Amino acid sequence: MGTYINRGNIEFRDIVQNEYVDKSSIIPLINYTLNSENRYSCVTRCRRFGKSMAAKMLCAYYDKSCSSRDLFAGLKAEQDPTFETYLNKYSVIYLDVTSFTARPELTKNLVRNIQEKIIMELKGAFPNVPYSDNSDLMDILSAIHHATGEKFFFIIDEWDAICREFPDRQKMKGEPDSVVPTILDEYVMLLHRLFKTQDSDSVFAGAYLTGILPIKKYNTESALNNFNEYSMIDPARLASCFGFTEAEVQMLAAQHEVSLESLKTWYDGYTIGRERSIYNPYSVMKALQRGTCCSYWTTTGAYDRVITYIQMNFEGLKDDVIRMLSGERVYVETTGFTNDMHIVRSRNDVLTVLIHLGYLAYDGTEQECYIPNKEVADEMNNAVTATSWAPLVRTIQQSRALLNATIAGNEQAVERAIDLAHDEHTSILSYNDENSLACVLSMAYIWARNEYVIHREYATGKGYADLVMIPRRNVAKPALVIELKFNRSADTAIDQIKRRCYPTKIAEYTGDILLVGISYDRETKQHVCRIERFSKNAPASV
Repeated sequence: MGTYINRGNIEFRDIVQNEYVDKSSIIPLINYTLNSENRYSCVTRCRRFGKSMAAKMLCAYYDKSCSSRDLFAGLKAEQDPTFETYLNKYSVIYLDVTSFTARPELTKNLVRNIQEKIIMELKGAFPNVPYSDNSDLMDILSAIHHATGEKFFFIIDEWDAICREFPDRQKMKGEPDSVVPTILDEYVMLLHRLFKTQDSDSVFAGAYLTGILPIKKYNTESALNNFNEYSMIDPARLASCFGFTEAEVQMLAAQHEVSLESLKTWYDGYTIGRERSIYNPYSVMKALQRGTCCSYWTTTGAYDRVITYIQMNFEGLKDDVIRMLSGERVYVETTGFTNDMHIVRSRNDVLTVLIHLGYLAYDGTEQECYIPNKEVADEMNNAVTATSWAPLVRTIQQSRALLNATIAGNEQAVERAIDLAHDEHTSILSYNDENSLACVLSMAYIWARNEYVIHREYATGKGYADLVMIPRRNVAKPALVIELKFNRSADTAIDQIKRRCYPTKIAEYTGDILLVGISYDRETKQHVCRIERFSKNAPASV
């Protein structure tokens, strides 16, 4: 067993011996691309979403130096007709790029060191092959193939670590119009040499790259345009492999006797391709292990980077952050991003990189992004608070005061707070109708999402309540049923709540309920609020 060549299946064996959620369905999809024009795949997703686990699984499956049949017994891959055809068929080269980027002493000659380490093992594994002097990695692989007929499957885990850690280009001193190759340039040239030369298709049965960012673009062209790319934005048929599905989490929740509702609130919400409900796998497993739902995934990432992105001074970005924190979705154009964290040139680039990082989810059908769940919402709130963006920090503080005033039944304070939110967010919304009033109310109650699950147009059986706020587990606060009226009285809103029995269904999920009627007068541009406490017998004023 080598470090880079034919590592065996020990790492995947350790994975399946613990609580393993079967993601082997990716194997048949890769099998059908082998030895074809589609043999090169790059599958990227955000950190802690199973990238390395998938790479280790593929290593165990293809590696000819071991026998892995027992590891796949009963898994989805075993049921596919291609399973036996390619099981332990190839010599596998496995490169974890972070094992080099994490070593500062290797930085100067990073790409050369990568090649030298792999070449050394290849020569040891194939000692009888004649090699030319000064051969690079592709020369060595070609020599082995021509001498033995051997074909390789190349796995590069965290392929984009170099792209993330090192800047794109450096200008030469005194020569402003010239550039010298950087580590990134050398790395891309190595990948070109491996996968886009005349011997590539002869040497490789296939290649699998995994990382956070899709393949870097130069201008509008992918650096490796012969790769099939699957990403958080466009996962194609691999969507269900990008995280835990609803059915998988439901199974885990039943096994551990934990609340599916809590897991859903904290970790669900990613729309990935056709999959409309993908959970963060890292956080789900941590919550099951530790017996409580809280922020796990967000504590493992680059918090400072998120702060840097969201306070960039691009037109419309701050308004977008406000809308998403309030539960809204915003349009994003993702195609212009160069897939380089160091080159962020617009609001669209910021939103796109946050999608790849997992801090935003992306609905490709609508081309909209949004904050997926409570775990990420909490982190975004923290990031906003830590920025120099005082207006949004003030908005969050005002929102907390608004919630407290609502629960206390202070109608005048609620009216003042909503008037203020209206004035501050007129750049975002056209205040013409009841829907706009609902949107600005969502923004005014940004803070409430920390403690409540908020529903717009909540079905109650006799109609739809405009806004319903149900307290999260272990939050000892009343639920809120909010009805909005445009150019009609707040008392009319309260009457509608009672007449259509909106609280009846909500009472199944919570205890105390407050009825809140809010009206907006187009002429006076003022809001009026009425608050009553719900009683099964008769509502009474707070």
